[in-house]
Amino acid sequence: MNLANKLTMLRLFLIPIFMFFMLVRGPYNDFIAAGIFALAALTDKFDGYVARKFNQITNFGKLMDPLVDKIMVSSALIALVQMGRIQSWIVVVILAREFLITGVRTVAADKGIVIAASNYGKYKTTFQMIAVIALMLNNYPFSLMNFPFDTIMVYIALILTIYSGVDYIIKSKNLFKD
Repeated sequence: MNLANKLTMLRLFLIPIFMFFMLVRGPYNDFIAAGIFALAALTDKFDGYVARKFNQITNFGKLMDPLVDKIMVSSALIALVQMGRIQSWIVVVILAREFLITGVRTVAADKGIVIAASNYGKYKTTFQMIAVIALMLNNYPFSLMNFPFDTIMVYIALILTIYSGVDYIIKSKNLFKD
């Protein structure tokens, strides 16, 4: 297993750890959970860089990297709904887009086509991760200034989620001409 794939697997391993700190209440658990999530998010950026720079792109990585990203963000969002920090309808929209795009990718893969992530999809993932961290921290330190940074990030992530999903479907419309 190459370094890029090891980083992807590290990210997968970190999910239950940050989930534990999110859901078990303790004096600094929000900060610990957010730190672990941020570390996992950084491995996402780093594993892609390593894979491209050192020619470590594999079929395993093509499958697991986006899957682990989805599991990571989905797990955090579902926990945040449970904690009352994000509205469930927003999470449903985000998850629906992820399931829909995974379905499109499956159809493409069945036809031997690999669809690369677009820049909109990358922006979506980045803003989702920023929003999740802000929500994990309960909008700290912005809450001290009464500035709704977490809410702004959630809505930017939501808009990018919808836009990138529509963009993806439009670019993939030829897959469904049977």
